[in-house]
Amino acid sequence: MEQTMDWGIWSLIPLAVALIIAFTTKSAAFALLAGVVVGVVMLGTNPAQGTSQLFQTTLGNGDFIKITLIICLIGMLFSLLKRSGAIALFANRLARKGQSQRRTAVTTWGMGFFILDDYFSPLMTGAVMRPLTDKANIPREKLAFILDSTTASVCILVPFTAWAAYIVALIIAQGGPVESTAEAMDIYINAIPYNFYPILLVLFTLLICLKLLPDFGPMKKAEHRAKTTGALLREGATPLIDTEGEQIVSAPQGNASLLWHLLVPVLLLFGTAIISYVWVQKIYIVEAFMLAVSYLAISLFVTKHIQSIDQLVHICTEGIKAVIPAILIIALAYSINAVTKSLGAADYVIAVTSDFMTPGFLVALTFLITAFISFCTGTSWGSYALMIPIALPLAYSFSGNDVTPLVYQTVAAVAGGGIFGDHASPVSDTSVLSSAGAGSDHMDHVITQLPYALLIALLTSLLYLAI
Repeated sequence: MEQTMDWGIWSLIPLAVALIIAFTTKSAAFALLAGVVVGVVMLGTNPAQGTSQLFQTTLGNGDFIKITLIICLIGMLFSLLKRSGAIALFANRLARKGQSQRRTAVTTWGMGFFILDDYFSPLMTGAVMRPLTDKANIPREKLAFILDSTTASVCILVPFTAWAAYIVALIIAQGGPVESTAEAMDIYINAIPYNFYPILLVLFTLLICLKLLPDFGPMKKAEHRAKTTGALLREGATPLIDTEGEQIVSAPQGNASLLWHLLVPVLLLFGTAIISYVWVQKIYIVEAFMLAVSYLAISLFVTKHIQSIDQLVHICTEGIKAVIPAILIIALAYSINAVTKSLGAADYVIAVTSDFMTPGFLVALTFLITAFISFCTGTSWGSYALMIPIALPLAYSFSGNDVTPLVYQTVAAVAGGGIFGDHASPVSDTSVLSSAGAGSDHMDHVITQLPYALLIALLTSLLYLAI
């Protein structure tokens, strides 16, 4: 969809409608659909035809198809793992070792450092840890928060991920004193210590898991609910993946094997991702899941857990059914992002704030503007593409076209601002995947973690003003 006029501040209306409805009704799907319809009408088409056209153009692309495949495959994989009894066996063995609530939460937090992909991490960690966190009486909102805080936040702090390669490419494109990939990568690496938002978020999450910091706000209410009633989900909540954690833990284990039915599939997933990155600098996530699902299906045939092709199809179909709510939210999030882009929402935010840029406020303002854009659009990478061409040349001009700490801080501010949106926005794909991985109601996840994200964003802004 093309932008037809300069909407100015009105370009934010679809997102405002979606956010207001989402926070008041706690229905993410209805809220996003309402925002999409409002945006379509603003662009001058009738709701029915315009929405249909929007879905066709927005969802008929490789990125959406890829993420849909990943979600379907994780549903199939989890369904096969349940069939094998391996998750039940794994959970019960850990439970016999005295897995406390604190230890389970810290284990979940630690897994985020071993899966360096913002799509793969919440889905895989959630699938493995959800039965354990359920048994430890950790509310699904808390699990979603832990997953969300250790996905993109970890990816942005590691210089050999696709995130780093993307930002390095944007740095090179701005020219200035940077003439090579090595120089751009050097800027990225030197910017990491200044990337306060993800660093503080990861540490904050660990302290919450260790119970060295108390929960507050809506998360405290969720913890109280789980502790007093045993309810892991709010009454009336709609989890994005239909899971029954206690049934999984108590499922028949039979001749389940932790080696062949859990460890090998996980190693195939990680191994394929790591090897593909080393060889071609690209993580083949879809292929990794396909390999793991294929292996596990064959393995379950060999061990007689599955007796026929019809039974296999039924198990995989049930897995796909379980993730349909997550796919719906992702589709609507993609659509409202396309609407706000067509209306020029991000361009408006940049235009009204660029005049305030001064050397003293450059870093803090860069962080806040990028955070706002990424929250509105739900995409960190899109925010990077918008903000680096503006903020980095300003940093060069203030530093005499030299690479100084101001340049490192500016790059870090853009990177961290994008992570805020990825972490906190209800229309962020990684936030949706974290809700899916945790089996949490999506709006419950957003509402409970938003005070935490805003606190870390405030601390980050104050640090940028102080340096």
